This record gives sequence, C-alpha cells and structure tokens, in this order.
Amino acid sequence: MPEITFRLLVVLGAVLSRMALGGLWYSPVLFLKPWMRMTGITAEQMKQGMGKKIAFDVLASILMVFAMYHTIRFANVTSVPWGMALGFLNWLGFIAVATVSSVTYERRPAGLFWIHNGYNLISLMIMGAIIAVWG
Repeated sequence: MPEITFRLLVVLGAVLSRMALGGLWYSPVLFLKPWMRMTGITAEQMKQGMGKKIAFDVLASILMVFAMYHTIRFANVTSVPWGMALGFLNWLGFIAVATVSSVTYERRPAGLFWIHNGYNLISLMIMGAIIAVWG
C-alpha cells in the first residue's frame, strides 16, 4: 500500500471548496426555495442550531476529503480531468446509489434527490481536481 501524506493546505482548500459551494448551492440564488418547499422546512426551522449544523457539515466534509485523498493517491492521479473523473465515480458508485432509495422507498421528490446529489457530485469533482493537482 502506498504511503499517503496529507498536505494540510490541500485538505483545507478542498474542505473550503465544498463549504463555499454548499453556501451558494443552498442559497436563494440557486436552490434554497425549492429545497425548502420540498422538505417543508421553514426559514425559522433552518436557522435553529445553525452553528452545530455547520460544524457537523465541516466535519463531514473533512471525512469526505480524507476518503477522496486516499482514492486519488491510490490511483496515482495528478491531473484535473482524472481527479474530476474519480470524483464522479465516487459520487456515482457511493452517493447516488446510497441516496436513490430516498426517492424509491421514501417517496421523496426526485427534485430533492437531484438538488442534494448535484451538490455532492460537483463537490466531489472539485475536490478531486484540487487533490489531484496539489495533493
């Protein structure tokens, strides 16, 4: 197994890219209103405990970057297109497959699936590119 060393600035950059994308993705500019409509969550409910929610999201993003870092280093990927391709494959094989049941079994709107999964897909592809080039 190859030895993997982590570059803190790369990890932070990948985490920050996910957090920044999330801030934009779930903003009124993009998908906040449809997300609120499909989930039934009000603005007041959303704001409750926002600090804890963001802290949990940062921790989850760190774990996601950790996994992507390993995937990219094991594959010896060093280019943007291949980093993005690995991000896509991780999304398709793990996230999309694991969350499709929210539509099929839980009868949640397909639009909600695409909002969440679009965010995760783009996040993983950006993180893949960052890690591939600078990791």
